[in-house]
Amino acid sequence: MAAEEKWEGWASKQHSGSEEAGEKEPCVLLGQRLGEPGRFAYAALCGISLAWLFPENEQSSFRTEFIEGFVKWLDLPDAVLPAMAAFASGLGGEGTETFTEILLKDPIVKENPVVITQDLLDFSLRDGYYDARARVLICHIIWLLRIPLEELEVLEESLLESLRLQKEEESETAEVSRKKKERRKKLKRYLLIGLATVGGGTVIGLTGGLAAPLVATGAAAIIGSAGAAALGSTVGIAVMASLFGAAGAGLTGYKMKKRVGAIEEFEFLPLTEGKQLHITIAITGWLCTGKYGSFTAPWSSMLQSREQYCLAWESKYLMELGNTLDTLLNGFVNMMAQEALKFTVLSGIVTALTWPTSLLTAASVIDNPWGVCLHRSAEVGKHLAHILLSRQQGKRPVTLIGFSLGARVIYFCLQEMAKEKDSQGIIEDVVLLGAPVEGEAKYWKAITKVVSGRIINGYCRGDWLLGFVYRTSSVQINVAGLQPVNLDDRRMVNMDLSSVVNGHLDYMKQMDTILKAVGIKTKECWLDKRSSGSLFSPPQWAPSRGTQEEENTVQEEGTADGE
Repeated sequence: MAAEEKWEGWASKQHSGSEEAGEKEPCVLLGQRLGEPGRFAYAALCGISLAWLFPENEQSSFRTEFIEGFVKWLDLPDAVLPAMAAFASGLGGEGTETFTEILLKDPIVKENPVVITQDLLDFSLRDGYYDARARVLICHIIWLLRIPLEELEVLEESLLESLRLQKEEESETAEVSRKKKERRKKLKRYLLIGLATVGGGTVIGLTGGLAAPLVATGAAAIIGSAGAAALGSTVGIAVMASLFGAAGAGLTGYKMKKRVGAIEEFEFLPLTEGKQLHITIAITGWLCTGKYGSFTAPWSSMLQSREQYCLAWESKYLMELGNTLDTLLNGFVNMMAQEALKFTVLSGIVTALTWPTSLLTAASVIDNPWGVCLHRSAEVGKHLAHILLSRQQGKRPVTLIGFSLGARVIYFCLQEMAKEKDSQGIIEDVVLLGAPVEGEAKYWKAITKVVSGRIINGYCRGDWLLGFVYRTSSVQINVAGLQPVNLDDRRMVNMDLSSVVNGHLDYMKQMDTILKAVGIKTKECWLDKRSSGSLFSPPQWAPSRGTQEEENTVQEEGTADGE
């Protein structure tokens, strides 16, 4: 609340100043209010950061377009373009501290550094497309300026609130008239871009999905308006229609009307009632009778975003698998596995030859449901990829988190997205916990093309159950859920959860503790006001921050404190 009150006070002051100046003076963008040295340093800092965050050749067009547009946005002379292009290509990284100091000394920034957060948000939303790479860049820049990441969340939420307030001021007559006109436009747009249900061309409900609160207040009536949103930005209401998904279809508006390949069930369930400019999708790995019989149960404490969803998929098969895993663990296998298997799993030798005969006898109990779910999770992941590529969720960043087979869904989703064009800028962060997928770095390289922020691999070295069930499903010796993925990329973060997770079933039972361990916000964090405001704590955005395994090990005493 402190950040919000601080922002409201400054915004009120700026608004009063604008009123005193009268309507004769044209609106000046926040970034353009900086002095020329400040604007140059600001643009240079963005260019250098782009080069560090997205150095790949396939990202060159994004870097170029962003920096060229930003130079115009700041009203800098064209003469500076070559220098900015050089920064965005990887030169001048040593000047980061100098440019940061110059920017912080600008009178406007010195009075309230949050103007940089707002200006970058305004720029990123100007075309109605909140690129995940832009949000990662914003997080990085505001970390360099030592601005709490909570400020970004406040501004994003304030933008949505401004839409509701602006709508309430419109007359009922204007609302009805504009709604009719815009419904026709949206229907035409639906037909043009082919956003229809899987079942065969039936247009998804125009009032469903992610934009529900906006529709409830008559947002359909203001779609197409050129009026600027609050926050002093040039982001008009029309932009929001794009951000929240065409015609308001959204994720909750999506449900399979008939089977897609081998998939029998695929549906998004809301975890929260709020709306946000970035969303989180959680994917459960199995179900079991009792407390954990629903897809939403493991995620009850998660509050990474004000807008969160859970993917419901193949519940019949996941229930059978979960009950079988539970029976297997609680039976005679559990008694002998702790001693007999820890040496084989911890040594990384997970082959059929090393498993005790008595355990292999019980293999038939688990192998069939596991094999079925293993195959279906891959298919579900590929289907999820195409849903996200079609922008069913709108044009805004998505964070994916899943455990066990849910993590496998995410893995195959990212692999499928990497094969398609225009797959960049959709996914912000991903968290895979106890993932039954290949652990060799070469299989993960393609994922870096799709993920803008971080790729977290949470693993447990002593997860013998994962090693056992995975032994016949793949010839791979390395399993991501059992060890770090040694990929040399700033996105890759390996988290050793061995002190938190004692066995594979703990990924569901200990989810609250795991979420805190990997840095994901929970309801408790919000209530205690200890949230970092982003998926990852600020220091991890620093170029100097390493991703060595020892830096990302959850310590036993730290876990105890978290609990």
